[in-house]
Amino acid sequence: MPTYSIGQAAGLLGVSSETVRRWADGGQLRMDRDGAGNRVIDGVGLAAFAKERAEGLHPVPDEVLTSVRNSFAGIVTKVTLDDVIAQVEIQSGPHRLVSVISREAVEELGIEVGVRATARVKSTNVHIDRAAGRS
Repeated sequence: MPTYSIGQAAGLLGVSSETVRRWADGGQLRMDRDGAGNRVIDGVGLAAFAKERAEGLHPVPDEVLTSVRNSFAGIVTKVTLDDVIAQVEIQSGPHRLVSVISREAVEELGIEVGVRATARVKSTNVHIDRAAGRS
């Protein structure tokens, strides 16, 4: 089973190492010690914690019925307009999302830098990479 250091867990959760330590000290996140006495978090426990922590962060409003399950709430960081299309960049936590949509949609939705927006993604082609090594 893979294990993660406090720093690695912090990077995956998008928080500081100190926050991970506080969660562990407060009993919210279970840590163990490895053979060298270093604090480590098992991968299964970290995955469960990350999933639990994310629940409700990007809810779909009750009046919207949708099959889309991948939502990224964030802030618009860049809008590039052309005559017909626009490229919109959203920063959602550690994730940068880029979408090409119509200029008309950008104008109707009032999308501009600094506006809160949610990118919803439905895809039949998602690539998954795994980092080299055991953890």
